[in-house]
Amino acid sequence: MLLTKKSSFASSILLSLLIAGAPAAHGAENPGISAADRAKAVRAAKAQAARKAAPAAKKAPAKFDFEGDDVNYTNWKEVRAFLDDLSARQGFDRAELDTLIGKVRYVDTAVQLMKPAPPGKPKNWQAYSARFIEPVRINAGVKFWNENAEALARAEREYGVPADIIVGIIGVETVYGRNTGRFRVLDALTTLAFSYPESPNRAARMAFFKGELENALLFARKDGIDPLTLLGSYAGAIGLPQFMPSSIMKFAVDFDGDSHIDLRNSTADAIGSVAHFLVEHGWRRNDPATSVYPVSVSPSRAWEKFIGQGLQAKFSWEELQSAGVSSNAPVPANMLFGLIDLQNGSEATEYSLASNNFFAITQYNRSYFYAMSVIDLGQAVRNARAR
Repeated sequence: MLLTKKSSFASSILLSLLIAGAPAAHGAENPGISAADRAKAVRAAKAQAARKAAPAAKKAPAKFDFEGDDVNYTNWKEVRAFLDDLSARQGFDRAELDTLIGKVRYVDTAVQLMKPAPPGKPKNWQAYSARFIEPVRINAGVKFWNENAEALARAEREYGVPADIIVGIIGVETVYGRNTGRFRVLDALTTLAFSYPESPNRAARMAFFKGELENALLFARKDGIDPLTLLGSYAGAIGLPQFMPSSIMKFAVDFDGDSHIDLRNSTADAIGSVAHFLVEHGWRRNDPATSVYPVSVSPSRAWEKFIGQGLQAKFSWEELQSAGVSSNAPVPANMLFGLIDLQNGSEATEYSLASNNFFAITQYNRSYFYAMSVIDLGQAVRNARAR
């Protein structure tokens, strides 16, 4: 584990990727890579690693999927400057940081998955939704809800976030803990902090991942964890709810009362942390349970000015009606909304009014598709559980 200065240290080529439109853990992962293609890429990398390791069949299997390549990051000028700054600001022993980073490896899979998706593939809400609203995930959600009913009910009481929303998020993120990722978090974060692929926002993304690397080290020190044992997604997201390290430090809570935050093994901590995250990002307990209202739009297209106006509810129902938006169901008159478009490829786009709580979910992942999938999966699990 990482300790203070007065203490001691205890401790590929990937197939080209296709398609667009999938979830990203707190803005960390590439939203241009679909869940199916991400899984395909991971399987390909595993198969390649297995082929390379075939001659040494008797060797014990690795506890993580991507061992990466040795690059000796401690020789990199930018890495040394980062470690100097981290040691000065956060009290880490500089020699111990060198020892740790000397064990970190470059993971080409993470770099490839961060590359922009090829252009030209239209978004398709129905196809996206079908990946998440399906029997395996719904049945797993019923089991998860039944096994964690007390923690979910307590989170709903204490935070005002309905159980089905929490269940929806954990189901979309990791299928209730089945797919939490098997990359070493330090490998992924260091790779992306210093070897991010060429892109228009490369500098900003590298700065983001440097911050996440720092937070991963702080989290490991705070919780007494060997940082090299942290496993997560290719972008460094951890545990059942796929929190980035900065989110763990800011929003994770000890919900099972054992004086320890563990999003990898404690379902209660994961449940409480998701609820706390949403409240800290604007969830309102007294808003109506319904957060999206399907609508129709007029051929005049005066309503188009309300599309793409940010991830917040800021327009009155009267304003939207006057621009040609209509609904067959009652819409609360005293609330603000955003107008969201769910594109369906060559088929007709679906439109809905989204309330404040819908946009709170988009702060978990900045995607209309993601937030709608969370809502729909949670409702499907609730309905299945009631049968």
